[in-house]
Amino acid sequence: MKIFEEIESEVQSYARSFPRIFNKAQGEFLYDIEGNRYLDFLAGAGTLNYGHNNPYFKEKLLEYIYSDGITHGLDLHTAAKQKFLEVLNEKILKPRDLEYIVQFTGPTGTNAVEAAIKIARNVKGRENIVSFTNGFHGVTLGSLSATGNSHHRGAAGVSLSGSSRMPYDGYLGDDIDTTAYLDKVLSDSSSGVDLPAAVIVETVQGEGGINVASRDWLLNLAEVCKRHDVLLIIDDIQAGCGRTGTFFSFEDAGIYPDIVTLSKSLGGYGLPFAVVLMKPVLDQWKPGEHNGTFRGNNFAFVTATEAINYYWSDKKFSDEVGRKGKYIEQRLNRIVDLYGEGNFTTRGRGMFHGINCVSGELAGKITKVAFAKGLIIETSGADDHVIKILCPLIIKDENLKLGLDIIEESVKEICAKEDSIPEEQDFFSPQVAAK
Repeated sequence: MKIFEEIESEVQSYARSFPRIFNKAQGEFLYDIEGNRYLDFLAGAGTLNYGHNNPYFKEKLLEYIYSDGITHGLDLHTAAKQKFLEVLNEKILKPRDLEYIVQFTGPTGTNAVEAAIKIARNVKGRENIVSFTNGFHGVTLGSLSATGNSHHRGAAGVSLSGSSRMPYDGYLGDDIDTTAYLDKVLSDSSSGVDLPAAVIVETVQGEGGINVASRDWLLNLAEVCKRHDVLLIIDDIQAGCGRTGTFFSFEDAGIYPDIVTLSKSLGGYGLPFAVVLMKPVLDQWKPGEHNGTFRGNNFAFVTATEAINYYWSDKKFSDEVGRKGKYIEQRLNRIVDLYGEGNFTTRGRGMFHGINCVSGELAGKITKVAFAKGLIIETSGADDHVIKILCPLIIKDENLKLGLDIIEESVKEICAKEDSIPEEQDFFSPQVAAK
C-alpha cells in the first residue's frame, strides 16, 4: 500500500472504505492480491450491471482486438459504432416507440449531463435549469450546479449558478405533491424563479439516498414541463440499463422525456461510454460545439452492442431483475422488522434498493462489519445514512442470498438485541417465489 500513500491524491474515497489491493474480478466477485474473495455489492457504483469480465462481452471484445479493430475513432464513422447504433435503434428505441437522436459525448456521465444542459439552454434561449433536492448529476461545474449535495458543491471553488432547486417527490412529506409547487412557482412571475430551459431529474436518486419518484409524480412532472414549455431531462446514468427492471427507469411511468443521459453500465464491460438521447427537433448543435477526444471509444461500442443483443432481445432478463428485486425487497423488510426498532426503513425499485439507517455513523459501522465478512457495499445520502445495494444484475441466486445474509448478520451485530429470530423462508423455492 506504500505507493498509494506516497503519491496518490487525498481525493480518493472508495479506497478508504475498502483498503485492499484488488487484482482479479469475475461476475459478482472481486479478489485481492492475497487471494481473498469479496462479494461486490458496489459494482463500479452501478457501472457493472452485467458483472465483472462478462464472458459473452469478453469474447466479442477479444475478437475485435485480435482483428485490429479501431480502438479510438474520435467521431469518425466506424463499423463498431454503426453496429451499436443499429442495435440500439432496433432493440431498445423502436420497441419503446422512442424516436431519439444519439449524441456521443465524452465518456463520463457528467459530460453527458453537461451536453444535455447546454443543448437545452441553446434551444430554449434560457439559462435556468430546475433540479431537485438530493439530486446528483456529476462534479463538473454545470452538472454540479444542478447537484444538491453540499460536500460536492463546496469543492467547486466558485459560486454555482444557473440552477433552481425544487423539492423532490416526498421531500415535504408523503401527502404533498411537490410538482404542484413547481407548477405554482413557474406560473407566478413574482416567484423569483426564472422560467427554466429544462428540468433535470433522476427517477431514483442513487447518490441522494435511494429516493424513488412515484409514477404519478413523474407523470405530473412531465405535464408541468409541457404546460410551461420546459424540456424534461431524465438522468438515467445510474438508474438506467436495467437497474430498476426495465432498460430505461422511466418506462413504467409511460413518459417520453425530451432528453435522456446514459453512461455507467451502457458500455456493458465497465468501459467508459456516455450518450445523450434527444428528440430530433432538439438536435440543433453546430458541428463541434460539444466534443471530446474520447467520444469514440470503439471497444465500448463492441461491448455495449453485445450487452443489448444478449440481455435485451426479449423480456427474460428484465423479468429476472424483477424477480431478484422482489427478493431483495423482502429480505430488507425482514432485516428492518427484526433489527430496526422502528427507526430503519427500506426504499428502492427493482434491484436498486437500500436501508435508511437514519445515522451515517451507524450505516458506516454496518458496512465496515460487512466488509470484514467479505461484502463490498457503500453508503449514500446526504449524511451517508443509507446502505446502498448495487450488486450486478446477473448475480446468481445463491450469491444474492449470501450477500443479503451478510448484511443481516452485520446489522444484527451492530444493532440487534438477542431476541428469538424466526426462521427465514426460502424465497427461491417455487412455492414462495410464486407468492
